[in-house]
Amino acid sequence: MSDLQNQILDILKDGNFHSGGSLGEQLGVSRTAIWKQLQKLEDMGLPVESVKGTGYRLANGLELLAKTSIVKHLCNAKAQIPRRIEILKSVDSTNKYLHEQTDADYSKAVVFAERQTSGRGRRGKAWVSPFAANIYMSILWDFEQGAQALEGLSLGVGVAVRRALVELGIGNVGLKWPNDIYIGDKKLGGILLEMIGDPAGQCSVIVGVGINVAMPSKNTVDIDQPWTDLNSESAMPVSRNKLAANLTDHIFQLLDSFEVIGFGHYRDEWQDADAFKGRQGTIQTPRDAISGTIVGVDNRGAVQLRLPNGEVQSFIGGELSLRLAK
Repeated sequence: MSDLQNQILDILKDGNFHSGGSLGEQLGVSRTAIWKQLQKLEDMGLPVESVKGTGYRLANGLELLAKTSIVKHLCNAKAQIPRRIEILKSVDSTNKYLHEQTDADYSKAVVFAERQTSGRGRRGKAWVSPFAANIYMSILWDFEQGAQALEGLSLGVGVAVRRALVELGIGNVGLKWPNDIYIGDKKLGGILLEMIGDPAGQCSVIVGVGINVAMPSKNTVDIDQPWTDLNSESAMPVSRNKLAANLTDHIFQLLDSFEVIGFGHYRDEWQDADAFKGRQGTIQTPRDAISGTIVGVDNRGAVQLRLPNGEVQSFIGGELSLRLAK
């Protein structure tokens, strides 16, 4: 994003109308230059409203993420404060960005982006990431005991995300195995974990989280499942900076102790929030599709199905996916 685009956003974020002429005078450029930059902002997904003779505005204003605001909201945090907080205007993927960092100072760092151009969900699916509409964040955390001690970590992060949302007054937040956040039957967000290093020893995990806050309708044409956002589910608009701080605090609390206490400590809470417990589901593997009643999860974070013969079977691993039977 160019400096001129940033300056225009800084003016329009108040939600009021500003004429092209006044914007040009304030920024020392022509009205044509302003118009061209506004077109680019619209192409990024920003809802720029134009009224002839009145000017331009962002209809509902704009809350940009700000480090000072996030830190202020973290003043009463229960977890340690991140070593580093970065806010990127645009990046291909916050997970990929952290993966490319070699500086040791990025351990226990959190990175936010206003927009992702190549956001990813589970199994490489695209994650719709319009500018300044949602939360896109990644955390890098070092562990000592390898992958076995981290079984169920993505589910544990789901519990932490749910706690952060409930603390903001969001109701009916459910979890879907292995890494989705739901409200009712609609997807609100997701979690993507990536491991770096030795699976049997010292390693790092990148924890990526995406939460829909105020998804513009024009950006939803590529979403192939029922979805929702926080502003559709809340009586009051949700502050993205407050949400960013809440998520950071609760996820840091979980990561700080997970290697010692494991997923078993969070299992009952996950089970209570299971959005699809008791429904019919299907586990699809490269070779089979196995159907049954969703029972819950075990202490490793494996999903459990009760098969037609009454047997309860557990399924775990990145090659498995859960799809509700139609």
